[in-house]
Amino acid sequence: MAQNDIKYLTPIAVDFKTKKYCRFKKSGIKYIDYKDADFLKKFVNEQGRIFPRRLTGTSLKFQKKVAQAVKRARHLALLPFVADNLKTNQ
Repeated sequence: MAQNDIKYLTPIAVDFKTKKYCRFKKSGIKYIDYKDADFLKKFVNEQGRIFPRRLTGTSLKFQKKVAQAVKRARHLALLPFVADNLKTNQ
């Protein structure tokens, strides 16, 4: 067997991680409206939980504002507290 005849069962996955950025800083958004439920659904998973910063790339300042806006929208029944398949019911 030659030295360069190494075969793998599965192809080697090479991860190219993209740089996470805060979409609010990039877009220049200063206020997060709690009445805009469609926008807030981007930060909530299918069960109704808020995505963490490490997944969305949002800065700490805006993550706190997003969390507060989601909580206010839940209180006004614009978003559910708990849901099954929240994003597929459009």
